[in-house]
Amino acid sequence: MYQAHWRLTRKPFAEWADSRDYYPAETHQAALLKLRYAIENRRGAAVLAGPSGVGKTLVARLLREHLPQEIQPIAHVVYPQMPTAELLAYLAMELGAGVGSDGRPTIDASVRRIQRRLDQNAEQGRHAVLIVDEAHLIDGPQCFEALRLLLNFENAAGPHATLVLVGQTGLLPALQRMPQLDERMGVKCLLRPLVLEETMSYVQHRLATAGAERTIFDASATERLHQLSGGAPRQINRLCDLALLLGFAEELGTLTAEQIDAVSRDLVAVSAD
Repeated sequence: MYQAHWRLTRKPFAEWADSRDYYPAETHQAALLKLRYAIENRRGAAVLAGPSGVGKTLVARLLREHLPQEIQPIAHVVYPQMPTAELLAYLAMELGAGVGSDGRPTIDASVRRIQRRLDQNAEQGRHAVLIVDEAHLIDGPQCFEALRLLLNFENAAGPHATLVLVGQTGLLPALQRMPQLDERMGVKCLLRPLVLEETMSYVQHRLATAGAERTIFDASATERLHQLSGGAPRQINRLCDLALLLGFAEELGTLTAEQIDAVSRDLVAVSAD
């Protein structure tokens, strides 16, 4: 709607970003490096944690794109809040291990299918990855224990698969309460929000990838964006997108802190009450 006004080729702050929109902040780059190290060196498990909206899912998606060819298959669970039997059946299907014939998955049947698939995969010189997004939603210790037991499928080179748990910061103390799984973590990555300088660079980067050739958000606007968002990219995206819409509606040439405050008030003011 507002792209022509700002002379943009596309929406720069869309909720679903692709790799073109990735801003290589220090915290995200470090997490990608550590996760790649864990997987390529056949570590049993790794964890990526951080507050809501800091880019965990984007990092997980970029991780898949940057892994070497011999790292496959990659199973990615985006909603793990299900009973243990269903989660294992889903993983078996994502790994290409097939589904049960009776339509009622059992834990032991799924584990056997996963083991056969991982054994065959390892014999072919490949290494599988199991990514569990939103892992803080996993339904209880039994489910975590079932995932841990999958790491027992190994040979002389190490585990046949790396388990990558991705979730909010509450995942870390949950793992500490399960030392048998926690000790299998080859790396632990904690994403932090952007600092002020990174927020400014992030906004400029996203605009540039959408074709911007001039300054749209002035210094006061980006400083206010950082204050209101706390440096969380998801919140920055939401405020920027609405500010661009407001600027279009008011036929502005540049956005200032005044517009950022206006869209922030509108977001807060809209409630069920």
